[in-house]
Order: sequence, then C-alpha cells, then structure tokens
Amino acid sequence: MNIAHFLQPIGDKTAIGLSFLCVVHCLILPLLLILVPSSTLQMFSDEGFHQGILIAVFISSFTALTIGFKKHKQISIVYWISAGLMILFSAALLGHDLLGEYAEKILTVLGAAIIAIGHIKNYKTCCHSDRLAQRDSQ
Repeated sequence: MNIAHFLQPIGDKTAIGLSFLCVVHCLILPLLLILVPSSTLQMFSDEGFHQGILIAVFISSFTALTIGFKKHKQISIVYWISAGLMILFSAALLGHDLLGEYAEKILTVLGAAIIAIGHIKNYKTCCHSDRLAQRDSQ
C-alpha cells in the first residue's frame, strides 16, 4: 500500500472537518465572545487564525483532490472543490469590510458546504475506484 492510498481519505476528512470549523468559527464564535468574554477566545478571532484555517483547508483539499483525481479522473469533483475554495477565499479576502458581515457569513457557509460536498464525492468515488481495482486484481 502506497502513501497516496493513505493520504487521500485523510485529506478528504481533514478538509471536511476544517470546512465545518470555518462555519462554526463564522457563526458561533461571535456568540461565544459575547457569552464568555475570555482572553483565550480572542485568539480565535485573530486574522492569523482565519488565515491558518484557509491554508489548512487549501493544503488538505489540494492533497486529497490531486490523489483522488489520479484515481477516478472525475473533473466534476475538481469543479466542486475548486468552486468551494474560491467562494471561501473570496469571503475571507473581501471580508465583511467590503461585503458586509452577513454576505461574508453566507459566502463562508456556502463555500464550506460546497467544499464538503466535493470531498464527500471525492472520498466515495475513490473508495469505489479502490474496490474496482481490488476486484480486478483478483
């Protein structure tokens, strides 16, 4: 078993989890900061935290998608994940200063959901490709 076989499902699951973290961060953190005014929560509202999540989402998405596409050659999955990443990065780059707070939140949730859908498709398609390859080798 090669390293790519191991990395692809981890990358998909990581990207899905990080996309969910973006949504939680975007929707729940402001409420938590109001309810639990603590200096430990302030680090999560820092711009560096946003950038860190985006970089991690991009790296895990790129890794899982590159390995997955080599297996299944489904360009539609590339479109799903790429569209989600573009929306998520647009929300982060344009921010609430240009878009407004609600538009930023909507774009973040939409981008994260599209990324998650794309990675679920990538994961399932790779599992199917692996089963077919295993069946054919027997």
